[in-house]
Amino acid sequence: MNRLLSPKPMASQSGLALIRIITGLFMVYHGWEVFDAVKIKEYAAWEIFKNSSSAITMVYIGKGAELVAGIMLVIGICTRLASLVLIFTMLYIAVFVGNGKIWYEDQHPFLFVLLGLVFFFTGAGKYSADNLIFKSV
Repeated sequence: MNRLLSPKPMASQSGLALIRIITGLFMVYHGWEVFDAVKIKEYAAWEIFKNSSSAITMVYIGKGAELVAGIMLVIGICTRLASLVLIFTMLYIAVFVGNGKIWYEDQHPFLFVLLGLVFFFTGAGKYSADNLIFKSV
């Protein structure tokens, strides 16, 4: 019981790895839509993109960023770079696509921003490709 109430970390490396991998898998899931042309056209028809001459390109870039950042997070490679991609992509979605309604209507993308910040500040942790690569440096 003392351990549960203690302010000391509990299995922090395992927990960090689990959260990083699950976050990455969610991003891969969302980014996988880059291969669905019908879905991309649906997104490009949204109000925010309607008057843009490069709507399809913007949607492809966003979905591609989600996919690549997700894969990088799952593996734990270049985690801080992947976190920055995640943060900026989801911040764009939360602020511009979702009109900044992060308190209730568009919490989902903003929560990914917060998770991206966690991995930006903590790094990938012990169970990651980054750890294997930079451990020997």
